[in-house]
Order: sequence, then structure tokens, then C-alpha cells
Amino acid sequence: MMPKNYQHILTLLFVVKEINENPTILPNVTLGLHIFDNNNSPQKTFHGTMGLLSTKHKFVPNYKCDAQNNLITVIGGLVYETSINMATILNAFKIPQLTYGSFVSGMSDKTLLSCLYQMVPNESHQYTGIVRLLLHFKWTWVGLFALDDENGERFLQEVVPMLSQNGICFAFIERTLTNTFYTEILILFFIYLKRFPALLKNKANVFVVYGAFPSMFLLSWLLRGSVLDSPIGKVWVVTAHWDFSSTTSEKYHNIQPFHGAVSITVHSREPLGFRKFLQSVHPSWIKEDGFIRDFWEQTFSCSLKNSSVREGKNIKEGCTEEEKLENLPGPLFEMGMTGHSYSVYNAAHAIAHALHVMYETRLKHRTWVARGKLEPWNPQLWQLHSFLRTISFNNSAGERVRFDENREIFAGFDVTNWKTFSNKSFFRIRVGSLDPHALAGKKLTIQDEIIVWPRTFNQVLPISVCNDKCHPGYSRIKKEGEPFCCYDCIPCPEGKISDQSDMNTCIICPEKCYANSDHDQCLSKVISYLSYDEPLGISLALSASCFALTTVLVLGTFIKHQETPLVKANNRSLTYVLLTSLFLCFLSSLLFIGQPDKVTCLLRQTTFGIVFSVALSSVLAKTATVVLAFMATKPGSKMRKWIGKRIANSIVLSFSFIQIGICTLWLTTSPPFPDMDMHSFHDQIILECNEGSVTLFYCLLGYMGFLAVSSFIVAFFARKLPDSFNEAKFITFSMLVFCSVWLSFIPTYQSTKGKSMVVVEIFSILSSSAGLLGCIFSPKCYIIMMRPKMNNKRSIMRKN
Repeated sequence: MMPKNYQHILTLLFVVKEINENPTILPNVTLGLHIFDNNNSPQKTFHGTMGLLSTKHKFVPNYKCDAQNNLITVIGGLVYETSINMATILNAFKIPQLTYGSFVSGMSDKTLLSCLYQMVPNESHQYTGIVRLLLHFKWTWVGLFALDDENGERFLQEVVPMLSQNGICFAFIERTLTNTFYTEILILFFIYLKRFPALLKNKANVFVVYGAFPSMFLLSWLLRGSVLDSPIGKVWVVTAHWDFSSTTSEKYHNIQPFHGAVSITVHSREPLGFRKFLQSVHPSWIKEDGFIRDFWEQTFSCSLKNSSVREGKNIKEGCTEEEKLENLPGPLFEMGMTGHSYSVYNAAHAIAHALHVMYETRLKHRTWVARGKLEPWNPQLWQLHSFLRTISFNNSAGERVRFDENREIFAGFDVTNWKTFSNKSFFRIRVGSLDPHALAGKKLTIQDEIIVWPRTFNQVLPISVCNDKCHPGYSRIKKEGEPFCCYDCIPCPEGKISDQSDMNTCIICPEKCYANSDHDQCLSKVISYLSYDEPLGISLALSASCFALTTVLVLGTFIKHQETPLVKANNRSLTYVLLTSLFLCFLSSLLFIGQPDKVTCLLRQTTFGIVFSVALSSVLAKTATVVLAFMATKPGSKMRKWIGKRIANSIVLSFSFIQIGICTLWLTTSPPFPDMDMHSFHDQIILECNEGSVTLFYCLLGYMGFLAVSSFIVAFFARKLPDSFNEAKFITFSMLVFCSVWLSFIPTYQSTKGKSMVVVEIFSILSSSAGLLGCIFSPKCYIIMMRPKMNNKRSIMRKN
């Protein structure tokens, strides 16, 4: 018998005593018990189960003769195989069976095992709990140890896919731990001793172990036999089957490497009076407890009175009977109620409460027999099932006990942290819980701050990953031939970010955002347009206003001196039209400053194109009028009929209306509209006017170029006219300025983006308009203002 499992027997003694002494449960009814040890043997399990169905002295199952026990229900067994072997027999007789060990519902036939009740949660909940635990601590690179049998294979079949689905992969899977006897464990020890150090040197810092006592026993031997250069720094995550148990012969095996282990254990809570009951246990209970002699002699290495000491037990002296259970090390015996003992405790109470409810129900319907006595109560075993399925009560530990529709107890698991000591003892710390019935996100609760980690980690949360995580700004790329948890980190490309660690792919920023230099966050793009709030916009607006004011002053000067010979000689009406159009040209540049909207986009190019075309048409008309006037002075010339205001007005109107037609076609077919340029600059959103039809935009510019070239050609023909009347050289200079400005404008306009493109166009408008204003009117203003004596008819008519 495993000494540590003796607590299960004491728990059953304690709970039966507690029930029998409680007057509110089963009054006038005394519960008894019979305990059978199968020694992990299927044959003994079968024999013991059949013996429960027989009379006291004959092995004749279901034979109702001779003295017999009144069997109510059976509690057992500790492992899945034992429970199944018992259930196949008990189910035939409809006898309730409450198993307090692990049970896998996926392997159970609900029809075959319809009389079996599970006092521990389904094992599948434990598997999901392990995955949740690994995810909680962000352990994604682990080693797996499992039993090399059906249970271990079932564990791997369920856990490995769950690990992969949750981004956890394994450094290795070792199926070397066999739940077997010591002779075989010794053989396995020498087989695995050579390769075990390599596993310990693996960079995975977390090992998940699915195994029972023999697994721990073998691991302990291997850890002690492995010679390593540095202390073992691994976190052992173990299942509820694992136990730091010892036998008498191996009570001193090494458990130090398991310091800081984290275990999913069967939930437990200590009932009132249990510890005091354990302290009262005495070897004098031999008559009531047939197991106490073996337990006492094994654990305390002594012999009780009237004991037949067998060879091999190494018992040297007699027991004083003053030995105390609380003085035993943890691997031999625990004073705190373990999870399986708590399951035994709840199982006994569930039976008692079900019997109590059934007793009260039958009491109401019992019949009177002769002599006024009640009919004796003789409950049938199958009648207990309906009451067990619906039972619900609070135990003395303050927890509610009930079953679900699958006859599984409503309970969870405890997350336990193991703290070992140099004297071979240990202490279990409950650091969390796993409740499979809780809401999503609350199924696992962990108190990280009270966990004790292996000493090599210096109380810092261990990290177990295949490689360092990829920081924000990088994405993962899988390594060829490696598990998916192993990867390289590559920087995010331009325009993409990763704002979390270990992202598989970088994400593209929204269109209105851009990636920062570290590629770990998206920043909002700056709205950009030429505004009146910035120095450049203010400078251009002031320049346009100054030029417009200058034009007004020139116009005022000409109006004031309109009766002077110089003003009359330069065609006053055309001069006024030209100055007015230049004034409007300067003002039209202000439409390019400020946030673009639908109206300004429609007016920008068309207003400037039409107004400047009027200015160029006026220049062309002035030059043409002068040329025609001098041609008409020749004898017999037919040009006399063309002399007059009519020809000048016709030139201005006709050439201006052509530009108006181009603009009308543009506005009706594909007009300009407000647009946002998201791509020219990675950190800016350019608010601009989309020209709509680029072809018609360049038609507008091309037509103005045509007018400028025409004016230049006409001015060239007028180069030999008398100087005083000749504006040709000034017009030539102005057209050269215009052509140089706009020829430079086109490539510059094509190569710039954003507000720079708007600045280039405003500069071109102001430069070309100022060229006309300066080249044509500066000499005249100089004469009017500075040399008024030259502003007379005699000076005007003088020739070279």
C-alpha cells in the first residue's frame, strides 16, 4: 500500500463517523463500511467487487441466503482502469458507484456505465486547464513527458492539437515514463539515463508531465543520476495524477528539482475537525482498521506488538505508539486533506444525503401492518439513483455538492504550487483555480504574486519560448524545418506597422495615417495646403496685394493724366482694359491660397486663364493697332479702313471669347474638383484641386502661349517704327518674360507636389503679370511722374 493513500481510508472513517454522529442525517440509521485494496491488480479488483455481492462467508454473488451485508453503494476506484473494471460488474446489478479518481468520459459508454458517478471533474477539463495555464504565463515552447500507454497516448492526442491551435509548440515529446513496477523502472532508468541530460539542456524551461507516482519516481532517479554543469532550472507543470509520494524504501528520494512545480490538482477544502481527527489516529485502532498496522510499520520503520516482521522491511525496533502523523514528511503523508480524499468525503456525504431524502420520501408512503407496526424499510439499490442524480447539499466545508446531467460533479481543479525543503518535505500552496463552468475569461484565476519559482530564476517569471519575441515594428517569419514557434524577426516594410509583439504579419496603416520611423504605430497624417496662416502663404498674399495696389495706382495715374499726349497716344481704352485685367490677374492668385473647396477649384484656373487672356489680347491689340496705324500712313494704303477702336475691340473680344469657350467646355465636361492626395507624401494629406481634364488645362495654358507668341511676332514687325510711338521693344521684353516664366512653369509644375505646386503656379502668375506691368508701364509712368516736360505733343511726334 502507498502510505500516502492511507489518507483516503482515514477520510472514509472520518466522514462515516461524522455522518453517524449527525442527528439530522439518517436518524436511527447507522452506516458501515468495508474497504478492499486491489493492489492495482485487475484480478483482485474483480474478486473484491464480486465479494461485495456475496454473503459474509461464501463467494456466491447475488445469493440471498445466510448472513449478509446490506450493500448500498460502492466508492472507487482511484484510477480509470479500476473504475471501469468495477463498473462492468456493478452496472449489471444497478449498484451506484462513485469514483473518486480520474475518469475520461470520452472513453465511457453512458449506457454501460449508467450507474457510475464521477466525484472529480472530467479529465478533458484538466487538459484545457493546462493550455490555459501555459497561455497565462506566455509559455509557448515546452517539453512533453507522457506515459507510454493508452492513457499517455490519449493525453497526447487531445493536448497536442490544443497546444498547436493556441500557438504553443513542443521542443520534444518523450514517451518514456511507464506506469509500471519498480523492477521495470530500474531497467528504464539505465535506458534513458544517456539521453536524459540532453533533454534537460533543451532551452525549453517548462516541462509538462502526464504521469503518476512511478513517473515521478523515475524522473527523480534520472535527475539525481544526470550530471550537469549547472543547476536544473525547469518549471514542471504536472497533472492531477502526479504526486510526491514515497514508499518506505524510497522515502528519501530527491524531490528538490521539483521545487516550484505547478500542478493541476483535484479541488479540495478541509472540513472542520479533519486535522484533529488525523492527530488522534493511534495504532490501537487495529480492530477497526485492518490497514493501520502495515501503514504504521512502513512509515515509522518500527514493529507493533504481536507483529510478524517479515524479511525485507528493515524494521529494527518496536514502535513506541507515541509516533505522530504530523511528524511524517510530506512525501509519506500529508496532514492537509488532498483532492482525492476530498472526493471520498463528498462521495460519502452524497450517498448519505441521497439515502436521507429517499428515507423521508418512503416514510410518507409506508403502510401499516398487523399490530399497528410500520412496514420495515428495505430500500432497493436501483431506487437510489433518482435521488443521487438530483441531490444538492452544502458539505461541512461550506461548498455545494451536486451532479450535472452526465453524473459528473460540479467542481473544478486547484492550481497548486509545490515548495520543497532540504529535509525532503514539501508544502503545497494553492495559487489559483480552474473552473470549467465559469464564464469565458474567468475559467482560470491565478495569483501570480504568491507563486514560488525554481531557485535558478530568482523569483522572476520564467520565460519559455523558442526564441526571443519579435518586438513591435517587426514581424515573424518561420524558420525552415523548425516548429511554428521558432521564427526570425524581420522589420516591417515601408507603410506597414506591427503594434504588438510577435505579430505574424505587419499591417497597413489606414489611408489617413502613416507608419512612424519605428514602424510600431500609425500616426495621423498632417492636412497640408497653402494657407494664410503660414509665412509662405502670407508672403504670396502680400505680394499679390502689393502688385494689385500698384496696378490700381498706375491705373489711377493714367486716368488722372488721361488728357495728356502720352496717355492719348497709347490708346486709353486698351490701356484701361489691360490694367484692369492685370489687376484681376494679381487678385486671381489669391484663389490658390486657402483650403480648396468646390467653388475655388472651379474658379482658380478658369478665372486666371480668362483674365490673363484678356490682358494678352489687349497687348496684341495695342501692338496690332500701332502697326496698322503706320501702315495706313503710306500713300494708297488700304489699311485706313481698319484704323479705329473697332479693330482693337474686335481683337480683344474675339481672342478672349476663344479662351472663354475653352473654359466653358472644361467646366461642362470634366470640371476641377477638391481632392485629397494621400500618396505623394507618406506623412501628409495634400488638399488640392484635381484639374479634372488635364488636356483642357494644358489647352488653356497653350492658348495663352499662342497669344504671347502672336504678340511677340507682331511686336517684332513693329521694331522699325519711330521710338516715341513704339512699345514693341517693351512688349517684346514682357513676352520674353512671360514665355520664360511659363516655359519654366510646366516642368516645375510636373515635378512638384502638394503646396509647392500651388506656390509655383502663384509665382508664375505674379511673375508674368508683373512682367507685363513693369515692362509696358514703367517707362510711361516714369515720363508722367518724373519727366512731365516730355509728356507733350511735340515730344511725342519727334522721330529719331
